[in-house]
Amino acid sequence: MKKDSNFFILVISIGLFVCVNIFLMASGKLPFSSNGFGIILGAGITLAIYSFLYKDNPAFKIAENLYVGVALGYTIIISWYNFLKPDLYDPLLVPIFSKAATVSPRYTLIIPSLLGIFMLLRFSRKLSWLSRWTFAFVVGLGAGISIPRVISAFILEQIKPSLHPVFSGGETVLSSINTLLILLGVISVLIYFIFSVEHKGAIGRFSKIGIWFLMISFGASFGYTVMGRLSLLIGRIQFLLRDWLGILQ
Repeated sequence: MKKDSNFFILVISIGLFVCVNIFLMASGKLPFSSNGFGIILGAGITLAIYSFLYKDNPAFKIAENLYVGVALGYTIIISWYNFLKPDLYDPLLVPIFSKAATVSPRYTLIIPSLLGIFMLLRFSRKLSWLSRWTFAFVVGLGAGISIPRVISAFILEQIKPSLHPVFSGGETVLSSINTLLILLGVISVLIYFIFSVEHKGAIGRFSKIGIWFLMISFGASFGYTVMGRLSLLIGRIQFLLRDWLGILQ
């Protein structure tokens, strides 16, 4: 009985969506062209995704799988035209197989090509051990490149504001207060994460101040995330009301 009711709701929703689009095209609010059908497709996928707010249903699953498939296909095309073709196919394979090539092949690209092939051998039981060379190279190279940047951006740059003098002749009162708050936040948060000392007395009071700084930071990050998601929601609602239904001008 429950499956029948779910199927009935799905059929009614699709029929209502089709009727609304027919009315919009008949009234001239949607153009009878590829642009109009693109707007209808975008509205249908948007409503199918939002239908998950009611509960999981076949429309949402179709839209979800369509999104994953389109994203994967787009990623493959971008990878081919932005990376594989200009960095591997044109400088290595084209001079080898083309008789009219005027440049010599770059045989040094064979090594990274083999490493890429080794990564695909992960799906083979007998040759999967070769993929470890590629993963070791990628992890080692990534760590060697990212560690200095992370230290510079997240450690050294964070230490600089706490090393500024709190009160100096060339700074305003507001700048001095900001510097004092940064210094207090850094010290209190560091004290909070020192678990080898019992948080009592002055250390306990400083650790509580560190908790306040952490909660303010987490709250600001969460609020910024919510604002970003709400801006996306507002954009989709504007698309539905303006581009699809023509209610907003």
